[in-house]
Amino acid sequence: MTQPPDQPPQGGFGAPQDQPPQPGGFGAPQPPPAQGGFGAPQPPQAPPAQGGFGAPQPPAAPPQPGPYGAAPGPYGQPQPGPYGYPQQPGPYGAPQPGYGQPPQPPYPGMPGAAPGIPGAPSGGPAPKKKTALIIGSAVAALLVIGGTVFAVTAGGDDEGGGKKPVAHGSDGPGHSATASPTASGGADPDHLNDGRGPGEAKVLWYAPPPDAPKSGADAPGLWVAGDTVVKAAYKQVFAFGAGDGRTAWGPLALPQKICAVTPHKSADDKVVVAYMSGAGEHAKCNQLQQLDLRTGEKGWSGEVADGGLFDSALTIELTVSGKTLMVGRSQSGTAYDIDSGKKLYDKKRYGTACFPAAYAGGTDRLIQVSSCGVGGSDEHEELQELDPAGGTVRWTQKLKKGWEVSRTYSVDPLVVYLTNREKKTWNISTITADGKIRSQVAVDEKFAPRCGWAILERELQGCQGVAVDGDTLYLPTDATVSANEIVAVSLADGKEKWRVKSPGDRPMYPVKTEGGKLIAYVQPSYDSGGQVVSVPTAGSSHTTTALLRNPQGAAGVEGTFYDGVLDWTGGRLFISAGRLSGDDDSKEKLIMAFGD
Repeated sequence: MTQPPDQPPQGGFGAPQDQPPQPGGFGAPQPPPAQGGFGAPQPPQAPPAQGGFGAPQPPAAPPQPGPYGAAPGPYGQPQPGPYGYPQQPGPYGAPQPGYGQPPQPPYPGMPGAAPGIPGAPSGGPAPKKKTALIIGSAVAALLVIGGTVFAVTAGGDDEGGGKKPVAHGSDGPGHSATASPTASGGADPDHLNDGRGPGEAKVLWYAPPPDAPKSGADAPGLWVAGDTVVKAAYKQVFAFGAGDGRTAWGPLALPQKICAVTPHKSADDKVVVAYMSGAGEHAKCNQLQQLDLRTGEKGWSGEVADGGLFDSALTIELTVSGKTLMVGRSQSGTAYDIDSGKKLYDKKRYGTACFPAAYAGGTDRLIQVSSCGVGGSDEHEELQELDPAGGTVRWTQKLKKGWEVSRTYSVDPLVVYLTNREKKTWNISTITADGKIRSQVAVDEKFAPRCGWAILERELQGCQGVAVDGDTLYLPTDATVSANEIVAVSLADGKEKWRVKSPGDRPMYPVKTEGGKLIAYVQPSYDSGGQVVSVPTAGSSHTTTALLRNPQGAAGVEGTFYDGVLDWTGGRLFISAGRLSGDDDSKEKLIMAFGD
């Protein structure tokens, strides 16, 4: 988007646009897939139901001058946007659920959420945790104020009274007393490689899930450290050899179910796993355990205390920035040295009424989103960058009332996805290193990154199927059962640079960029396995080249990973479940590895 005629730039490149939803785009109501899996093959589906969030929008009103007298832009009548500058409505919708997560009718009013509460995979019962949240939605709605979820719980005063987090030393890798998955170790007991065709890779190994409650269990995270692949599931952390799937260490057992993990590892292969304080309904996600991914050694452990009133550790979010672990509560954050567990600083209420609400971390960047002036005339959110080591604020960007930072597609460079619940609109903005607005996506397209459901926390870094390199954002177009495209968008001006179509009859999604190429995953179909392809990011030719063609015999299993998490490392594709069904009769896997 360019500036309106005769208007000087204000607040950076330009202000983000309002993006109203369209049918079939982010958030359009869709029937659930035939299987709840990661890229599960699906039969043809009827067009999405009309009406509600994602319904066709009425024709725009005749163009009128904007608040600064600017001429209307290409999308219709100017509207005020998140940073207070003239905006334009656009042809977009809201994000879809994560890989393999069955889309549901939209659930209005929740910041940054995928458009529906996910059910259990393959038509099974809804997870107990999710069911409880559905039952309590009326209460939750009353507590969602200004983009901040307030959990009513006992706590100390506003200065953070109550028990302080304490780091403790711990022992080496533990071993589970419960049933644990046994990887195939290169064998193929399920005969997934039978009948491999010419040019097809093979399933290197796979592991069944551990025993889980019938209501299901979370299986967050997937980390690759050298030749070791590590996966958390329910109450355990498992480590496999990347090439053969044999047990590398552990499994490590935790006292209660895992409730949060750092989505990324530190530079020296450390992660932190959070687990519940007990098994009862009043348990909190406040127990921390640091792990070394290469050895399985337990490092420091500690408990996250509640903050003041309404500032609970009922749920927490974990993020890593350099050597700093940030633990986010509902209204504050506490930073630790990830290697030693030493507390570095707290981030609490500041100004007249601003509370930290969410965090996102990168190599040496730490982003804080705060909710300010809740219930007042100046209610708004603020986007800040913090110095990870000391917590000082590097810059602050104030958003216009009604706008929320729902996701970060990238932290370095910073690319944020914003939503406006009242207008049911969204926007993607790129922010410069000093906090100015650089550009906004201005492409007439329906995009569909794979973003999981978030309700009691924002999960700013909860999206897959989107990638960013130095100056380009890669977004997948919307498709349910057919080929889609990946669009390369310039971070300099928000305009399309080029696009590439999926080489198969199924959607493909960005995974990462490496060596001047975009790596993408193509979902399996009924008669073919998934693929990993590369696309040159420079030059004039942007065609796909197959790096890996998964065997057709494994397509059915490949498509069953519920809310799946994947990685492409060292010429191998790793696909893992994000949630376990708890169905003992299912053929689901915890993790699969593909390669030549």
